[in-house]
Amino acid sequence: MLNTRPWLGALAQRPRILKYRALSSAHTAGGSPIVLQPVRFLGPGAIVLGENVQFGWPTSNAFYTGYCHVEASTPEAAIEIGDGAEINNNAFIKSEGPGIRIGARALLGSEVTIYDSDFHDLRAERRRGGQPRMGAVELAEDVFVGDRVLILKGVRIGAHSVIGAGSVVSSSIPDGVIAAGSPARVIGAIPDGDVQATIDRER
Repeated sequence: MLNTRPWLGALAQRPRILKYRALSSAHTAGGSPIVLQPVRFLGPGAIVLGENVQFGWPTSNAFYTGYCHVEASTPEAAIEIGDGAEINNNAFIKSEGPGIRIGARALLGSEVTIYDSDFHDLRAERRRGGQPRMGAVELAEDVFVGDRVLILKGVRIGAHSVIGAGSVVSSSIPDGVIAAGSPARVIGAIPDGDVQATIDRER
């Protein structure tokens, strides 16, 4: 029997995708994204997408109820997403100025949040109208970020590194490591493929 569920799922999602496209106020430059879950692009800043950037994953949490939010909230703000990056459901990416760059082939889990600003001055008397602290954010190529990770201003995550689910990344992470926790700390190196295969066979 022909399995029509993927076709029915895409049909159910289509009106939602069109609605959030209509609710978007930003224009994107670069490639045309693969939009499986609705995406709302907002703001007067620059949003640049590489080729084959994908938003949404049908078998992850909240696929049919949530949406991805990508916002360059000031004219100086910039968000760049590299070729082949895959961004899972309900991602929230917001730049207020310094910029957010997500490298090629990055994998972001569901409910990942990325900010390049505190958005408010930390001093109580200046939280309305003060100057927030900001810092550019960079995720290098082939980064893998688990579900519900929060990435804060001024952070660089090095190439090929893995961030464990639920982590809060408040300082930079080097290339080729596994980091996790709140705040995220390096807990190991990416295992060598041949060594890991041997370990798996011996279990």
